[in-house]
Amino acid sequence: MSYRFDSVASVREDLRKVDYLADEGIAGVAYLADRLGKPILVEGPAGTGKTQLAKSVAEITGARLIRLQCYEGLDESKALYEWNYKKQLLRIQAERNKDSSWEDLSEDIFSDEFLLTRPLLEAIRAEDPVVLLIDEIDRVEVETEALLLEVLSDYQVSIPELGTLTARQIPLVFLTSNNTRELSEALKRRCLFLHIDYPDMDREKEIVLAKVPDISEALADQVARIVRSIRQLELKKAPSVSETLDWARTLMLLGVQEVTDDVAKDTVNILLKYQSDIAKAVRELSQEGPSFKRTGPRSAN
Repeated sequence: MSYRFDSVASVREDLRKVDYLADEGIAGVAYLADRLGKPILVEGPAGTGKTQLAKSVAEITGARLIRLQCYEGLDESKALYEWNYKKQLLRIQAERNKDSSWEDLSEDIFSDEFLLTRPLLEAIRAEDPVVLLIDEIDRVEVETEALLLEVLSDYQVSIPELGTLTARQIPLVFLTSNNTRELSEALKRRCLFLHIDYPDMDREKEIVLAKVPDISEALADQVARIVRSIRQLELKKAPSVSETLDWARTLMLLGVQEVTDDVAKDTVNILLKYQSDIAKAVRELSQEGPSFKRTGPRSAN
């Protein structure tokens, strides 16, 4: 059996080449998932790079990314498969005047020709290398998780009319969760666990330098310091890494070389999306002045 990765170090190095700055823990779990043939459950706050990890792994391995975006109400017909009922009906009507038994007809209409594959079944049946991303699994109901168990444990799908379809190759599977609800123990048992939190200041600075063209090291350092300080406030939603990058790009578009208090106040709405959070950050900026960017805010009440 061939493996995707040679070592943990090679995973980290390859991810860096596509501007995903993984630490040892992230690279190690990706390496083990490949060797053990197990899915990865990636939990953490929104915007910390969970989805991007799957995309980046697909890029470095040359695999096709198949994505199942989860939502409330997702069912088998959207996740696994469904039959093309209109096409089946047309075939039944076409065969009506012919001397065909129902057994012959049913074998015909319940065949691959009439099967509509959805992301999970598509990943199972793929012959080319695949990374399967099951995004925001915590958005579906507990009952819907049961649809995943056979796929994640045995890499197969059972279809009553066709039998059991087994994977032609083992996809590398990533499930992401923003912790909006507790996932079932049965699902967790089948996965390796990875928690991705907000990066520390130095790593966030590295990410900004890697992702924002032509930004200076001094400005990237300032951005990382201010974002770290804002995250220390009691907010409804702390700024994500993607919002940090949006803010850095905004500063570049405005020609900002140094983030003054006025610049921070005028652009903080790029980082924060609730008015109460914006007001709290602006108030802290006004009270702390330049020290906000160096040592962080005072403790919030």
